[in-house]
Amino acid sequence: MAGTAADQRAEKDAGKKKVERQRGAGWLTVLLAAALLCAGTSFAVEDLAQLQKRFDAEHDGVRKAKLLQKLGDAQFAKEREYARANDYSAVGLMMEKYRDNVRVAFDALKKQHPDAEKHSSGYRQLEIHVGVGIREVRDVILAAPEPYRPPMQLVEDDLKAMDRELLQLLFPRRPGEKPAAQQGAAAPKEPGNAKPPEPEKKP
Repeated sequence: MAGTAADQRAEKDAGKKKVERQRGAGWLTVLLAAALLCAGTSFAVEDLAQLQKRFDAEHDGVRKAKLLQKLGDAQFAKEREYARANDYSAVGLMMEKYRDNVRVAFDALKKQHPDAEKHSSGYRQLEIHVGVGIREVRDVILAAPEPYRPPMQLVEDDLKAMDRELLQLLFPRRPGEKPAAQQGAAAPKEPGNAKPPEPEKKP
């Protein structure tokens, strides 16, 4: 009997220790998940800041335009986070910063590689991402309260203007379009085909 009682107490003690270990493991899992969540949030913020820093430091136009793809995506993610918090002032600032980054990358490309038709690398990536940016700012305009819409419409207009210029530089000879120099000029008449003026008809 004494042995049986001792065995039962040992089993109870073992059961208690097992439960305590399970509870400890549960709390450890919760704490670890919370730490990872915090680390992920700070990493996202640092990632955007680091991308902006790399973009600002980059002097090559092609690399700058390609880097804008990652930076722009990070800016859109942050802008959506602000929108979920109804912080449309921060949303506006983020989209204006994106527009400014596009302009900087575009200016660097035009300065270093003016012939986009022959050297399209950078131009193509920039044009594609600007198209994404136009859709993004359009979504912001539809969702934002009225006072925040006019500045975003200016951003949209600026992005659309740059997109048109990018397309013109990439495809300067589009089918059905005359070169700019010929668009306003009338076609010269051949002397042999010129019709003499008709005599005035007398009543």
